[in-house]
Amino acid sequence: MKDAATKRALMKAAATLVDLSMDEGIGSEELLDRAESEVFSITQKNLAKVFVPVREALADSFDRLDELHKQTEGIRGIPTGFSDLDDTLAGFQRSNLIILAARPGVGKTSLALNIAQNVAFKYKRPVGFFSLEMSREELVDRLLVAQADIDAWRLKTGKLSEDDFTKLSNAMGELAEVPIFIDDTPGLSILEMRTKARRLQVEAGVDLIVVDYLQLARSRQLENRVQEVSEISQGLKNLARELKVPVLAISQLSRAVEQRGDKRPQLADLRESGSIEQDADVVMFLWRENDDDAQNYHLEIAKHRNGPLRQINLFFKGDRIKFYDAETKRK
Repeated sequence: MKDAATKRALMKAAATLVDLSMDEGIGSEELLDRAESEVFSITQKNLAKVFVPVREALADSFDRLDELHKQTEGIRGIPTGFSDLDDTLAGFQRSNLIILAARPGVGKTSLALNIAQNVAFKYKRPVGFFSLEMSREELVDRLLVAQADIDAWRLKTGKLSEDDFTKLSNAMGELAEVPIFIDDTPGLSILEMRTKARRLQVEAGVDLIVVDYLQLARSRQLENRVQEVSEISQGLKNLARELKVPVLAISQLSRAVEQRGDKRPQLADLRESGSIEQDADVVMFLWRENDDDAQNYHLEIAKHRNGPLRQINLFFKGDRIKFYDAETKRK
């Protein structure tokens, strides 16, 4: 019975794809994405029911709450390794789109990579990292600096001490076992990203996807850039829902934030699209009050669907390219 149902679902999907292939308004890339989506849905057994009785939904909720009750940490989502952030969000929630936004050079890639490293190393959760800006080598160097706790400049220049080499060797061994998967293909389209993420989900059971950064992704050629960015943000939200994992997407802020006396970012500062704010479940702004202060940062939770808003303080060690909870500074 089950085998026959699967075959019928495949036949239906094939017929749909044949019809779509005859539509001149649908490009080959979009058609391939649709084909992957159809097969992935069948593989994940998501075609069985469209509507779910509330009785079943309640049973699923009870199972999740029962599991949460048994956990000692009490974090329902994916822990980030930053205590104040996890207290506020209860970790990154599955199916959520989380936006981390800042002006260039403020450290948003560093923070996103620190979170990815915490998730994969501390909590043993697989992470997929789409790097549309930095190369794989640059990211690995940053991971090594943070893991080995050595000076970033000494690694870059090769002026390493014997102690540095020992720490670096140990860090390489540790990172070799860490489930972080990096794709540094430049100019990926949202459709290509979804295809790769689906495959990674099947192969590694990924628990977090990071995109650095949203505005560098490609979309269809639409009337203007605002519409293109809107399609990208909607695509990332759909990806989070389809794979049932949190997606952390880095975003640029407009220059407007620099032209104000108060440097605290606002939701209106999200660059090129109001759709980002609409699609996101959580919007976080990374900023600092004083440009000359390279250590003290604020992480502003400006949007939190069904949750509290809060300003979190972080401490940054530039020579380690690493953020810490503010408590670290006082220790």
